[in-house]
Amino acid sequence: MALLPSLNFTLVYNTGAAFSFLAGAGGWQRWFFLVLALTISVVLVIWLRRLRPGETLTAVALALILGGALGNAIDRALYGHVVDFIDVYFRGWHWPAFNIADSAICVGAGLLMLSSLREP
Repeated sequence: MALLPSLNFTLVYNTGAAFSFLAGAGGWQRWFFLVLALTISVVLVIWLRRLRPGETLTAVALALILGGALGNAIDRALYGHVVDFIDVYFRGWHWPAFNIADSAICVGAGLLMLSSLREP
């Protein structure tokens, strides 16, 4: 469904990771990426709990990454794949489909890099 020029909603089932990495691996990747997301989530929660009161940007960044990781993990646990639906394109070139959780992870990673430059 076309929303804007260069932006569609589409339905894609991603059994792999970013850009469908390992999508055709035979099924084991579902459990691998689920365990990986849950492990990373535990690490992020521990990191969040250890932040000092003034580290707001880092906290926001980690919360976005955590939310995105858990959102994709829930999809993977319930459906065996991540549901991607945002299709950005320019002329004939399409960026791989992604979802809100992927966006949160990317924005969080960018903010984490920014916070590493700003906060001591």
